[in-house]
Amino acid sequence: MLYRVNPKNGDKISQLGFGCMRLPKRGNQIDYEKSLEIIKSAIDSGVNYFDTAYIYAGSEDTLGKALAQLGARDKVKIATKLPIFLCKTNADFDKLFNKQLEKLKTDRIDYYLLHMLGNTQTLDRLKSIGFHEWVNDKKAQGKIINIGFSYHGDRLEFKKIIDSYDWDFCMMQYNYMDENNQAGKDGLHYANSKGLPVFIMEPLRGGTLANKLPSDAKEVFNRANKERSLAEWSFRWLWNQPEVTTVLSGMNEVNQLNENVKTANSSMVGNLSKEDLGVYAKALEVIKKNIKVPCTGCGYCLPCPQGVDIPTCFSCYNETFSEGYFQAISHYFLHIGAITSKQNYASKCVQCSKCEKHCPQGIKISQRMVEVSKKLEPFWFKPSFSLVRKILNVK
Repeated sequence: MLYRVNPKNGDKISQLGFGCMRLPKRGNQIDYEKSLEIIKSAIDSGVNYFDTAYIYAGSEDTLGKALAQLGARDKVKIATKLPIFLCKTNADFDKLFNKQLEKLKTDRIDYYLLHMLGNTQTLDRLKSIGFHEWVNDKKAQGKIINIGFSYHGDRLEFKKIIDSYDWDFCMMQYNYMDENNQAGKDGLHYANSKGLPVFIMEPLRGGTLANKLPSDAKEVFNRANKERSLAEWSFRWLWNQPEVTTVLSGMNEVNQLNENVKTANSSMVGNLSKEDLGVYAKALEVIKKNIKVPCTGCGYCLPCPQGVDIPTCFSCYNETFSEGYFQAISHYFLHIGAITSKQNYASKCVQCSKCEKHCPQGIKISQRMVEVSKKLEPFWFKPSFSLVRKILNVK
């Protein structure tokens, strides 16, 4: 495994990090045995940075249990996130942090993040209830080694946040499709200029850049190099940049891990040619014509009070433009309740907009759900939906 050095403290961080938001599941629960297998394989392959969060249901518990069983706690750096929306008083900091230590079966967090810090006003609110003193105390005790934040907003606010506190690191969404979105390349360079290591999330945009690209965009990449997978193209673009410290990948299959490790072991700054960079530009022209809603499938918008499966609705809607209407509506029909007990289709949205407060991409979800229902719920949809459920005796 190739490693990059944290300029703040000298830590050698594997340039492929393990994102634990998408650990393998069995039904609605994390599959511990499969998770244990892939976590062990990652560590054996040299991955030493594992990222989780308080709000990733079951993720902290699974990672803590696995590292304890493998006796691997001291081989890795654990990163987890404080749910700042739950912090109303100073006492909440300890309450949440101690729960995380317990779940992770550890006495310290190597890289602790304020989860989805969106603006300096939120940081000021946290400071007003004693965040600064609390962090300094935990660092003095060795319970928090590095303090940082994860971010999904625009580049101007990103710079303000960086300048408003003495951070040890930061995390941002970044990929070749988002080079000029959110914090973007400008934000990446700004953080680096301040001496901060930058950890990258959403390198595949929730899988969009790996398996949901329009067929004509896939062809652009295949014509250039048939040996590289779409995921490899995405990772190589990131590792070509010296400002990137590590790239998180939410791997839930060992074969995904093996492919990413192989790519990580052969990717470094300067690994892309001028011709390669031209391929990304051509593919982007095609992609931008087909992707209508910039949803990454992170699920922060859930649960919806009405039960709408927002990420699936957007995924199927985007498919109508990239893979064709028939395939999209077939997926929509099956995945939003025709054969399951819960019915999660878009027209159940009542425009309450609660979801929009939590969307990292700033999508006007309520408005877009109207588009989804118009596109994917024609006049025959609900009668057919009910008939299929009746035939299959779905209750």
